[in-house]
Amino acid sequence: MPADPAHQESLSEIRSALKQRDFSRARDMAKTLAEAHPKDTEILYLLAASQRYLAEHAQALQTLEKLLLQDSENARAHQERGHNFARLDDNRAAVGAFRRAVDLNPALHASWRGLALGLRALGEKEEAEQALRQFQHLQKMPPQLLSAAGLLYERKLYKAEQLCRAFLQKHKHHPEGMRLLALVGAELGILDDADFLLESCLELYPDFHQARFDHVGVLRKRQKFAAALEQAKILKKEQGGRRAETLFATQSAMVGDYKTALAVYDRIAAESPEIYGVHLQRGHALKTIGDADAAVRAYRDAYRAKPDFGDAYWSLANMKTYRFADEEIDRMRELVNAPATAREDRYHLCFALGKALEDRKEYADAFRWYEKGNGLKQEECRYSIEQNRRDTDLQIQHCTRELFENFSGAGCDAPDPIFIVGLPRAGSTLLEQILASHSQVDGTLELQNIMAAARRLDGRRRAGEEPRYPAVLHELSAEKLQQLGRQFIEETRIHRRGAPLFIDKMPNNFRHIGLIQLILPNAKIIDARRHPLSCCFSGFKQLFADGQEFTYGQQQIGEYYRDYVRLMDHWDRVLPGRVLRVHYESVVDDLQGQVRRILDYCGLPFEQACIDFHKTERAVRTPSAEQVRQPIYRGGTEQWKHFEAELAPLKEILSEELENYPLSH
Repeated sequence: MPADPAHQESLSEIRSALKQRDFSRARDMAKTLAEAHPKDTEILYLLAASQRYLAEHAQALQTLEKLLLQDSENARAHQERGHNFARLDDNRAAVGAFRRAVDLNPALHASWRGLALGLRALGEKEEAEQALRQFQHLQKMPPQLLSAAGLLYERKLYKAEQLCRAFLQKHKHHPEGMRLLALVGAELGILDDADFLLESCLELYPDFHQARFDHVGVLRKRQKFAAALEQAKILKKEQGGRRAETLFATQSAMVGDYKTALAVYDRIAAESPEIYGVHLQRGHALKTIGDADAAVRAYRDAYRAKPDFGDAYWSLANMKTYRFADEEIDRMRELVNAPATAREDRYHLCFALGKALEDRKEYADAFRWYEKGNGLKQEECRYSIEQNRRDTDLQIQHCTRELFENFSGAGCDAPDPIFIVGLPRAGSTLLEQILASHSQVDGTLELQNIMAAARRLDGRRRAGEEPRYPAVLHELSAEKLQQLGRQFIEETRIHRRGAPLFIDKMPNNFRHIGLIQLILPNAKIIDARRHPLSCCFSGFKQLFADGQEFTYGQQQIGEYYRDYVRLMDHWDRVLPGRVLRVHYESVVDDLQGQVRRILDYCGLPFEQACIDFHKTERAVRTPSAEQVRQPIYRGGTEQWKHFEAELAPLKEILSEELENYPLSH
């Protein structure tokens, strides 16, 4: 947006005219200014507002269409669309617009009011009441907290935190202040504090249902699934309604109770087929337990309920074995370019189109869609190549051979964990399925516990401040290391089924092998490695549910792979023989030999079930779920070669890693 004084003065004049209800003058000034600055979203917003007040609803909607082409995540623009549709008595369109507005910024009280009125007109009484309660809640909120909420949803987190803390100094136990500060903490990754704040808030105000909903979200991020389920049960009993029931079903699925989850999803989907999110969650549960056909039907129900629901299309693509029909591809092409399609839906559609066209061997078009999806996703990511390199350098600087020698014999001596580390899409799910097929090994999840321990050691700090971790490792006592190791064993017990060993397949734990060595010196660590271009391209075309922000761009993922190799080389030097490296291509070429090698490293006897891993019945929650239910998958090793020309920038970044990769490819 232009920043010259004359331009700002013109904007002020338009706002002033709106306040004075001189709508014609405001419209005319905004039109003139928009001709000179057609991409200025603030001008377009003011023009649309003027047009709405003049009852020029068709023109206002055209203006908002132009605005949303520039910024599809503009919550106020979606709110304006809602107001115009409401005036045109198009309640269904109004509800859709207001829903999108509050999804983007739940602090927009006018959107909650519009949503309540629209839902009531459509006969959706229960949801209308929920929207009305939220509107009334926001109306009563102190202005400082309303401002903090707006800042939170605009991701101005430190300003939001300052406002919340200043307010709570004067109003120590204000429930909404405590809740908002907890949400800021959760967004900053300070989950321990967020958990404590919400728990304290609920002790003081047990009927504050929104705080309990938020507490479930924080507990889930901390992978405290049993505790989250208990909170969801309270909500289901005390508040009731579809939102609470859906949350209960989702948390039941998270603890592996898919029967209960699907019973709830099935009932809600039958009673209210328009609730697209329930169809999606139902599909995820069905996919996890291996009912692929039913999962496909559920995902299709999701996009029927919401035609531009990008996640439904991507979930079909993400099954890896699904093939899109011609009409589905045509529909996705239309939706991805529609002005009203939200950015989140748009990048889901892009990745789905990429997969659909790759399956049809239309490689050039497929890559264009993958690239567009990565670009859209990158706009909301906060990943920094420089910060990642700094963190890698700090691990190499501080996690020295001397550090490990000084703490030899410290830590918790439990041999239970098997860590599978590396990059996502490097074959870690295959290795997990092989090991989890053994009678003495439990498969679990990509557990957050090691990364959470690292965050706690790092302490609270502002962006730009020097990290305390991993330098702080030198300051820990042997007792503290043992306590951290025991804490990991206890915290992860909920995910186990009683076998003596269990797997943590969080790939990012390769960054914390030094910490693992200090607190769990008898744990096993397996580095799942795959050909650089094969691995990076597989990550580039994958839309991850959460995290892994380094994958959205050739430069980002290429530089990340280089730092990964550099850090793993360091662990090999300072902890020789500690990590078992398993190459995906070797497993494909010699399954039995590699299985025996892995089992020997883990101190386990050979079992044929590890060779027949695809017959093992267990829940698998990763993108490779369908692939590991089939015999060894060979097709994935060559896919990048169809895109070799487009991957030239990545190939150049990885030139040294390609030269040194031990297996021809």
